[in-house]
Formats: sequence, C-alpha cells, structure tokens
Amino acid sequence: MEQPKKDYYAPMHTAEHVLNGTMVKMFGCPRSVNAHIEKDKSKCDYILPSAPSAAQVAEIENKVNEILSKNLPVEIKFMPRAQAAKIADLSRLPFSAGEELRMIFVGDYDVCPCIGAHVKNTSESGRIKIFSWNYENGRLRLRFKLEGV
Repeated sequence: MEQPKKDYYAPMHTAEHVLNGTMVKMFGCPRSVNAHIEKDKSKCDYILPSAPSAAQVAEIENKVNEILSKNLPVEIKFMPRAQAAKIADLSRLPFSAGEELRMIFVGDYDVCPCIGAHVKNTSESGRIKIFSWNYENGRLRLRFKLEGV
C-alpha cells in the first residue's frame, strides 16, 4: 500500500472529507476552497451565496456525526484520471497530479482525489464539534475539533 504524501492527522483529515461531502450535499457548493487541518482544531472555508442559519450549522454538525458513527470503510483506490472524473469533481486538481489518481472513498458517501492520511473507517474519527463559524463576503468559515478520539 502506498504511503500518503501528506502527514495529516488521519482522524481529523477523514472527518474533513465527511464535512466536505456534507457541505456539497446540503448546499450544492464546491468542496472547501481553503482548509487548515490540524490535530487539535481545524477550519474549512466554503463559498455560499448567503450565510447559513445557526440551525443549519447545527444540522451540518449532526449530519457529519451521523456519517462518522456509521463505521463506513475508508478506502484508497487508484484509477485513471478519466475514470475518476466521472465520479468526482477534478476541476481544481492540477494537471501535474498525473494520469493515475489516488482516490479516497468514504463508503458511498464521499469520493475525491487525495494524497493525505486517513483512518480505516469513519468511527475512528470520533465526533466533530463546530465551535465557531462566520460568514463574510460569500465565504463561510467553519472551525471544528474532534471529540472522543
């Protein structure tokens, strides 16, 4: 098995994948446009046409935690770029990533190209807690940490 090229904290990085999948499904927005993933706390930015309500932010947290608790397998699959483009948005992936891509599947919930470290199943990530958020100039920033890891 190929080692990941980025030394992310695997539980947090996997939770970020689930958060991204949740944002895409709930709001129809692209995956995070900026992310800072660390062991103790992380943040992700999303482009949205309007600010979400506090209830919607709570719903994001609840949905991510629902998915994390499902013990979904997190699998690495290598595939040609053309095949990957049929199942994931590759618009921000540089051409230099090559023709063979390392794709991360979080059960049937999320898939994207990624070079980072991940847990083997979602329940290893614990639960996320969104501890603050703000919306400014079309950008939502979510700050979160993990609990129970």
